[in-house]
Amino acid sequence: MFATLSDRLTATFKNLRGKGRLSEADIDATAREIRIALLEADVALPVVKDFVAAIKERARGEEVSGALNPAQQVVKIVNEELVQILGGETRRLRYAKTGPTVIMLAGLQGAGKTTLAAKLALWLKEQGKTPLLVACDLQRPNAVQQLQVNGEKVGVPVFAPEAGNGVGDPVSVARASIEEAKRKLHDVVIVDTAGRLGVDAEMMAQAIGIRDAVQPDETLFVVDAMIGQDALTTAQAFLDGVGYDGVVLTKLDGDARGGAALSIRHVTGRPVMFASTGEKLTDFDVFHPDRMASRILDMGDVLTLIEQAEKAFDQEEALKAAQKLSDGDFTLDDFLSQMQQLKKLGSMTSILKMLPGMGQIREQLDNFDEREIDRVEAIIRSMTPAERANPKLIDGSRRARIAKGSGRTVTDVNGLVDRFFEARKMMMQMARGGGMPGMPGMPGMGGGPKRVTQKQKQKAKAKGGQRKSGNPAKAAQEAAAAKAKAAEAKPNPFGIGEDIDYEAAAAQLELPKDFSKFLK
Repeated sequence: MFATLSDRLTATFKNLRGKGRLSEADIDATAREIRIALLEADVALPVVKDFVAAIKERARGEEVSGALNPAQQVVKIVNEELVQILGGETRRLRYAKTGPTVIMLAGLQGAGKTTLAAKLALWLKEQGKTPLLVACDLQRPNAVQQLQVNGEKVGVPVFAPEAGNGVGDPVSVARASIEEAKRKLHDVVIVDTAGRLGVDAEMMAQAIGIRDAVQPDETLFVVDAMIGQDALTTAQAFLDGVGYDGVVLTKLDGDARGGAALSIRHVTGRPVMFASTGEKLTDFDVFHPDRMASRILDMGDVLTLIEQAEKAFDQEEALKAAQKLSDGDFTLDDFLSQMQQLKKLGSMTSILKMLPGMGQIREQLDNFDEREIDRVEAIIRSMTPAERANPKLIDGSRRARIAKGSGRTVTDVNGLVDRFFEARKMMMQMARGGGMPGMPGMPGMGGGPKRVTQKQKQKAKAKGGQRKSGNPAKAAQEAAAAKAKAAEAKPNPFGIGEDIDYEAAAAQLELPKDFSKFLK
């Protein structure tokens, strides 16, 4: 969604690199580029003015003029100001001290409230809650049925005493849902309300009636992030009419410019609490302003990636795979298992976009064929258990059979087997602390030249040891020289390093009488 804004800001910061000092002209030019980038991203004009003014003021201050790298300091300032615009800190749900926590969803029709209700219910269920979905959208055709279907998918019950389709009183349903939740011991109630294509008095009156009937602990305004500046008008109208505590942004995976997401917090004063990033019911998470700012500036979102990996990956299986890599026993079955766990994280494109610097290859990522993983899985599943355990068995005739069974070509099978051996070699080296081949060492990853401390040198000297050369020819020469030196050395009194005739030595021993019985 923020691709255009991210590209413009990244290009702006490139112009600052290599400058030891920033002149007034540099600051003005950077501020102008940032202003254009924000306006092109459909950010509200008042937000743009305040944002640019704050950056210019801080850029002229001591934190930039006294910095060793002014360009990096400007990026830091822009990042911090973006975080402030997006809300500053992550806003968490407030739960009721007694009785069920009531969460009311409000917004226009088409914003995705009904689907989001199920996403929120699934998220709460994963947090250890027992939510209840309430169908109070009795106006839109099949809204009740949609909520029931989604509720069944996520394993959350739906309270729907009315069939809907224009029939029933939503206020009465909302009121009765609280008693239902208390009776069946649900600790969270999610009320899905009706919307309209535009803000009107009837919709507002109905929303106010539901609000007064259930007294929600949290009222969330659901807004489509793709509708641009109109989102701000709608958000202000709902704030004045019904009032709400937080905002939920939907369709953040779209290709719109995303200005609403950057503007809504500044205009309404209400924090963005959740974000829906896809069509799947699992594409939903807490909104973190600092992480979103990091994504916009192409710094990645590694924390979110780690959190998703912790939920998707089986820790025990991961430890087993790491041990197999270390032992050199990693097979195609293990590779297939790792791929299946990786698929739980979502699309490869979305995973890669969370890594820093991926904005530079955005076009390649957008053109990535997600079905390639399925094709690899088909090839592996067409192999016999023996071939998966030992890919070296796969000769020409076997490759032809595997290609035919998977619907791929022999070239595809060859490519997979070759890539597997290369990947296994690299991963085994990394698992053993060797780092990536040809790459300098990084902290905590091994690789590169290993530094020998003074203490290690002294210890080796005390043992009489000597570091072995990494050059095989030189190492062989050193070993031969050491052997020759040992042969010339005076024999030690214990006979270490000499050829000893133990039988002759035993015959010369003068043992006490009857000692031979202890030798039996």
